[in-house]
Amino acid sequence: MPVRKQKLLVGLALVVACGAPIVAQQGSQPMQKPGALDPSRVSGGIYKVDHEHTMVRWQVDHLGVTPYFGTFGQITGILTLDPRRPEAAEVDITIPIAKVTTASTGLTAHLLKAPDKPGGKPDFFGSSPADVRFVSTAVVRGSGPNAASITGNLTLNGVTRPITLAATFYGAAKMPPQMGGQEMIGFEAKTAIRRSNFGISMGIPMVSDEVELDVVAAFVK
Repeated sequence: MPVRKQKLLVGLALVVACGAPIVAQQGSQPMQKPGALDPSRVSGGIYKVDHEHTMVRWQVDHLGVTPYFGTFGQITGILTLDPRRPEAAEVDITIPIAKVTTASTGLTAHLLKAPDKPGGKPDFFGSSPADVRFVSTAVVRGSGPNAASITGNLTLNGVTRPITLAATFYGAAKMPPQMGGQEMIGFEAKTAIRRSNFGISMGIPMVSDEVELDVVAAFVK
């Protein structure tokens, strides 16, 4: 066997031999995710929105050809929760419209474009849009063990209207010390609104009046 090939085989053998104990050690102590779909892990109290892991996905019909979606992030707010009385829960959420994100830089710019004339109405949100706010008014347990309907007032574009979210408990966790040691709880929620009800009617029906909203909400105590 050529000396060069022999050295290569010896080197590979050493790599395998040295790596084997590490692989075995990792395999014997696999990492475990801290959260689970377990309501018993939820403690009462006041939780703050984890703004890095909470988002709202919006979707509209575009020309009857495809759906189109974008997101809102950097959301803030408070959840007050007593697991013994979930119907008494209260949530107050603020969504910065100016943080809207789409796949098109042109569309994002149009959504935040100022009116063409001073004092005019913008096509969508305008250059200095007020934050959206949702404040719950009632929570009703759903048919499933982890479901609830959350009714509240949504203020968008200076208009306040009631909406109802179909919410589902996703999971709860006590984070390990190396991850902060805090308690976390998460939910998913869905609803739909008509944007024309909030004074945003540009492009209807080419772009649908109905806007589907999917919410992923993480809270930290």
